[in-house]
Amino acid sequence: MRPPRAAEARRVAGIVTRLLAGVGGGYAVAGLADAWLATSLPMPRVEAVLTSGMLSFVILAVCIVFAFAARQAWRAAAGIAILAAILAGLLWLQGHAP
Repeated sequence: MRPPRAAEARRVAGIVTRLLAGVGGGYAVAGLADAWLATSLPMPRVEAVLTSGMLSFVILAVCIVFAFAARQAWRAAAGIAILAAILAGLLWLQGHAP
């Protein structure tokens, strides 16, 4: 027995929303975190850039996992958007425009 079309459409919409939040939002968060860490880590500039670049891949993966672990798709998107806003604010406070 197949589920009703409306239920199937909601399920697919939830998956697409989580995918966009995890991959798209995660990419934005990883980029902002990369920029913030590169300017904040207390080490030589080259090492800070390399370290923040490697950590950004971990941050992207965590955002994708979080997007699919959240109970509701809107919570996943909101959580990732809040994290992006915090990182953008930290960059702005340092004097670097995101």
